[in-house]
Amino acid sequence: MTRTLGGSAVAVSPLGFGAASIGNLYRAVSPEQAAATVEAAWQAGIRYFDTAPHYGIGLSEQRLGGYLAGRPRDEYVVSTKVGRILVDDPDGAGDDMANGFAVPATRRRVWDYSAAGVRRSIEESLARLGLDRIDVVLMHDPEESPEPERVLREAYPVLDGLREEGVVGAIGVGSKDPATLARFATETDVDALMVAGRYTLLEQPALDDILPACAARGISVLNVGVFNSGLLAVEWPDETRPYEYGAAPADILARAQGIATTCRRHGVTLPQAALAFAAAHPAVASVVVGAGKPEHVQRSAEWFALPTPPASLWADLVAEGLLRPDAPVPA
Repeated sequence: MTRTLGGSAVAVSPLGFGAASIGNLYRAVSPEQAAATVEAAWQAGIRYFDTAPHYGIGLSEQRLGGYLAGRPRDEYVVSTKVGRILVDDPDGAGDDMANGFAVPATRRRVWDYSAAGVRRSIEESLARLGLDRIDVVLMHDPEESPEPERVLREAYPVLDGLREEGVVGAIGVGSKDPATLARFATETDVDALMVAGRYTLLEQPALDDILPACAARGISVLNVGVFNSGLLAVEWPDETRPYEYGAAPADILARAQGIATTCRRHGVTLPQAALAFAAAHPAVASVVVGAGKPEHVQRSAEWFALPTPPASLWADLVAEGLLRPDAPVPA
């Protein structure tokens, strides 16, 4: 089963693969391990793959494209992003860990949301991916750009035009900033919003403005970061688990442990419940999980395929103040 994105003809699998980790996010991943991880995603039935030039300064796109080169083009969907152009930096020293990636700093990112920059970014992504087309193009973290208004003024119109021409199948924006996501949901005709960490079993701020706007306007949601950087990816979260790529504050950890305790009482694991909840809102077309090891993507796929948790679990979470009562839950 697939779901189409907005008013486009692009259909994504309910579970997607986020390719940041195979771009050496935080740690080096060998080419063999990267290929095995994407292979595990394919064998699990995943047919939607998300990447970006930002991930590993192009390494993620190169590795993902190298694997997909052996697969029928019409059987999968790829999204990548615009906003950061990659330029050679022969004098670059050391690695890119300041940006989170264990790769040599031989290239650097330059913000460019101009019309020319968007077109250049797409052309260069096509070359790195080795593809003849990109199914979904997302504007990446526009709120972090030095000229955020330029994204709406220049980048969005050119993407809209490329969609009209059929050069790209669907367009959207990816961000963790609620205000940015809400603005694109109400002021543009994007097909999809990639909502990063703003609609999870732990926290649901996207319910305030973003998801209602998407539901009303037929915009699809690509839900990413649903484990809150790893805090919800284990049966019992403790202080060693990351939250928002850092240490979890005491109140957040206590809340996660409270959810885990209620899940245990109902015979459900925390990650199973997190994935089921993340997919339950009607606007969500795909839940995208990142992985840098085959066993990690296999495990996520197994959790995702488990039977729907009982209605009593969600009712208890609401009664205990651990889940918003207005959040749609799995049927």
